Amino acid sequence: MFKATPNPPESGTDSKPSLDAEKMKEAADRAFAHYFPPSDEKRSKRRKYHLFAVAPGVDDPEAMLASASEDLLSISAIAADLADDVEGTRRSVVLAISRLTDGVQLLVERTLDHYEALQMQLREQAKV
Repeated sequence: MFKATPNPPESGTDSKPSLDAEKMKEAADRAFAHYFPPSDEKRSKRRKYHLFAVAPGVDDPEAMLASASEDLLSISAIAADLADDVEGTRRSVVLAISRLTDGVQLLVERTLDHYEALQMQLREQAKV
């Protein structure tokens, strides 16, 4: 059987190996910088395209937890209502979403309770 290329190929090229290696390294560096920018650039790009964000002046964890809890209750109610309108595996998926949001809502409520208890303890200690 005849092969079109010898094994290994003959090295009769006139290019300098060091020049080719330098070009390859430069190309690799450019590709790496393009696809993996430094973390500062990544962060700014992410912030640039955010559709929703918490206002920078909101520093009240209790208010944020209460809002999250209400949102989770709303999602769970929507999913439970939707489950009445669908059947089969879709109903199971919607009920799973409802149950997951219920679980997360309970975690948020527990965190809110702990936060309120901690605030009360701090107030009591400040009075003493």
